[in-house]
Amino acid sequence: MTATPHTDHPSLSALALFLDVDGTLLEIAPTPQGVSVPEALRQRLRALSDGSGGAVALVSGRAIADLDGLFAPLTLPAAGLHGFEYRDGSGEYGRRPLPSAAALERARAAMVELAQRHPRLLVEDKRFALALHFRDAPQLEEPVVAAMLEVAASLGGELELQRGKMVVELRPAGATKGKAVAAFLQAPPFAGRLPIFLGDDLTDEPAFELVNRLGGLSVLVGAPRPSAARCRLEDVSAVRHWLAELEAAPHAAVGRLTAASRGSAATLAPAGPKLRGHG
Repeated sequence: MTATPHTDHPSLSALALFLDVDGTLLEIAPTPQGVSVPEALRQRLRALSDGSGGAVALVSGRAIADLDGLFAPLTLPAAGLHGFEYRDGSGEYGRRPLPSAAALERARAAMVELAQRHPRLLVEDKRFALALHFRDAPQLEEPVVAAMLEVAASLGGELELQRGKMVVELRPAGATKGKAVAAFLQAPPFAGRLPIFLGDDLTDEPAFELVNRLGGLSVLVGAPRPSAARCRLEDVSAVRHWLAELEAAPHAAVGRLTAASRGSAATLAPAGPKLRGHG
């Protein structure tokens, strides 16, 4: 894959926009089921998708069916379960090779057993991946991670451990958000455009790295931390402000990201969020 050329005056039709969901578009809730999508956000995403010719995709740890339920009636191209499954710009669905039922059941049993011993842990079954949330028991992070590393090592490479914000996940091996974005960029309407990826978590790092290699724009959402992302938006509210500017004035919105990625001071309108150089 070759680097995507920059354009001096980008319009929506020149951009490929990839968006993480939890912690980026939506505030993280105590449970995965506790989030909601404001109608204004749904309308904004629809407008950006229409204006870009469909080149707006959700790239999430959630399953695509879950994303569709959250954003209904809006249906966007999507990568679910960190790239294990995808729906491209034409609506075609695909997924990587399935882990065995035995591997999934072994992982599920281990998580359930741990949650029974520590009731403040929450098991999230994503069908082809499993997550163990410790948001309500942060003191258990170390033993939870150690236990899940042991489980992953026993599964012959079928499932990999993925760490996130107050969660560990056993997901199908080889699936990453970077590979998902790369697949989108191989075909219309994403091919040949400037890629922009917004995300908040460790699971987004492979996508940041890919977008950087292609000359695109990588944006960390949230507090500063070591990251491949080259600029930063402070929080979910800042993301929504930036999306509003992107719809109204794509050239200005992309210009602020570009300035931030080069280490320049970049601040949106006084009522809006700050964009900062990062990494």
